[in-house]
Amino acid sequence: MTMENAVPEADRGARARRLIRRQAHAALATSLDGRPYVSLVAMACGMDASPLLLLSDLAQHTKNLLAEPRVSLLFEETAGLPDPLAGPRLSLLGRAERAEDQRLAARFAARHPTSAAYAGFADFHLYRVRIERGHLVAGFGRIHWIEAAELRFAREASALIAAEPEIIAHMNADHAEAIALYAERLLGEAAGEWRMSGIDPEGVDLRCDGKTARLDFAAPVLSPRAAREALVALAQRARNSISPG
Repeated sequence: MTMENAVPEADRGARARRLIRRQAHAALATSLDGRPYVSLVAMACGMDASPLLLLSDLAQHTKNLLAEPRVSLLFEETAGLPDPLAGPRLSLLGRAERAEDQRLAARFAARHPTSAAYAGFADFHLYRVRIERGHLVAGFGRIHWIEAAELRFAREASALIAAEPEIIAHMNADHAEAIALYAERLLGEAAGEWRMSGIDPEGVDLRCDGKTARLDFAAPVLSPRAAREALVALAQRARNSISPG
């Protein structure tokens, strides 16, 4: 690996988290009696970027992880690239654990509204993947192992966590125009009824007719006041910009 191709160490964790937070689905690898078993799962993220999975007890991957909780998840952004192997991807290693936290359940439901149809079934449970390590391929020659302490977002954000439902409700009710500008002007998405589905210290999640999008903050926000300032700044930037393309 050459120095010019290396991702600076200080940026590796943030880059990997951005890749995780942008995804609504991932490939889940579990162990089937010691043999690899890979399936596609819907996912969301906790505030620290820990993956959240809503799984049925009847699914084979759930039976596998109940016997062996060590799992791996593959996150990638390679669609549309002439050479998909040149695109970024992250193999995340961790342990799947049942999560009873209603805030985490709400984050998953906001990311995947259709899950409300079955989330209350007795055989469905929310799992949080406790991050242990990640293998980041950021492009040709930019390959790094990232340890858990660097990969998880560890700064104190309890005030933002508590305020998330109120922020989302306020933005969707009173600032729909700004949300549309975020999607259309800053992300180049098609026009539509975009809504905010989540906010965390590193950005906001948007949703429109089953499509998801992610807008990252320039710097982490840890409080409702900081979030408001960041959202106002993004709206101003969007109003002053020309839509991509």
